[in-house]
Amino acid sequence: MIKVDSSKCVGCKSCEQVCPSAAIKVIDKKAVVNDNCVHCVTCVKYCKLGAISEDAVAENTFLCRNCGVKCRIPEGKQGACKRFKNDGGKLVLVRPLQIPTNTKLDPEKIATARPIVSAVGAGAAYPDYKPAPYIVTEKRDDFDVVTVVTEAPVSYSSMMVKIDTNAHIGDEGALVRREGRVVGIVTTEQYGSHILILGGVNKVKGPDGMYVVKTMAELGNKQKVTLTIDNGSKLELQVGEHPVIDGAVDDKMRVGCGGACCGLFARSLAPLIDEAIILDHHITGLFTQHPAGAEQKPYSGITPVGRLATAGRYFFEHGDGWGGTNIKDPIEAIKSIDMNIAKPGMKVLVAETTWRKIALFEITKDGKAVSIPIPAELEEFRKMAAGCCEDSRVSAMYYAGVGGSARAGVTVDPIQITKAVHSGIATLSIAGAPTYVMPGGGITFLADVEKMIDHPFNYTASPAVLAPIEYTMTVDNYKKIKGHVHAMRTKEDVLAEGRYEYTELKD
Repeated sequence: MIKVDSSKCVGCKSCEQVCPSAAIKVIDKKAVVNDNCVHCVTCVKYCKLGAISEDAVAENTFLCRNCGVKCRIPEGKQGACKRFKNDGGKLVLVRPLQIPTNTKLDPEKIATARPIVSAVGAGAAYPDYKPAPYIVTEKRDDFDVVTVVTEAPVSYSSMMVKIDTNAHIGDEGALVRREGRVVGIVTTEQYGSHILILGGVNKVKGPDGMYVVKTMAELGNKQKVTLTIDNGSKLELQVGEHPVIDGAVDDKMRVGCGGACCGLFARSLAPLIDEAIILDHHITGLFTQHPAGAEQKPYSGITPVGRLATAGRYFFEHGDGWGGTNIKDPIEAIKSIDMNIAKPGMKVLVAETTWRKIALFEITKDGKAVSIPIPAELEEFRKMAAGCCEDSRVSAMYYAGVGGSARAGVTVDPIQITKAVHSGIATLSIAGAPTYVMPGGGITFLADVEKMIDHPFNYTASPAVLAPIEYTMTVDNYKKIKGHVHAMRTKEDVLAEGRYEYTELKD
């Protein structure tokens, strides 16, 4: 199935290290393939010396069609994904289906899910040995509930900003600036989106700290902020709105990567074309080699310019061309045409994954692709596919670590509130928004800005972000964590102050 040219192999072990099936080992400085091999060809892709290549398919193997890898699984062995096994010539799932049993909702969790009052407008109690400014009780169903609130200065503040766009805005690790000052970095791209991380204590305490906390607070308050990325784009960002990239509003995100588009539209697209290259700077799809497209059409003989990943899936370079790739003219997407397979008159579609731009080519007798007009039925398909694209938006998660001296405003034993949050007996919310508390020590969380009460943040000259923090639990549990029980007040008592506004929390 896989053969090794010993004259080229230098025993570097790259193949051994990347093989998902432990099917290749380096013995006496030469790679040796064993009977675990499922022909996933990972070793072929990672052998830089060309010492490993594909051989004839072994007998008594089962072809798995559950993904584009198309493993050839020997009897009794598992595929590269460890999900499927060849059991007597039948493909069976390796693991039983898992059915959760603990699905009943805990009434106490429901009673303490949301704060009695929010921390927006609560102020702070400094020095921190004092009880928090508001410790408020309320009867909810059969539970006496308490919420402890404060607007704390948080130096360990970050903001994760998600920008829906297929444009390449900058390389991973590139610095993000405001008015020339460093406020964050570009991190990994996600499905149709780019992620920035702004802030963090090292930037907050640095020479540009005030720019950093101002940027986070303004984005968190849904104000418009202009940022630039080193060797990348100029961004105008406002949470809940379309991103503006290099002066252009980007109002639609892709419906899926190029490979996904082949699967999503296989049956609709097949009658209209003989081949399609769906350009995407992550995964470009080649229709007739993609598993979904291959069921509809025979291979066209066309090879795209990208690097082959798995059948019908290619990696293209980033750029400011079609689909966020470096393809400026769609004809450039075609690397070669094998006229031993291709036929004159074949129609080849090149498209972006947003389906805003498409081009159609016809193969000539001499093996060239020439541009032809888009027929009405293909334009109708384009409109349908484009209609599947979601609106592009800017969203943000407040991503921070809380605790510090502000815990003294909750309890006389600071470790108790940390334990209470992690055990689930205390619910942490930020401006009324639920949080995801990360595992491990301390209280590090993420909270959706758009679920917070409007205009939740301020910033201070320390510098720090002023964040509205709420802890909600039963009174019994508050007593157990040594809370400031003597400072508790009823909700009615707080309302009697007359300094309040009613607001609805967002679902």
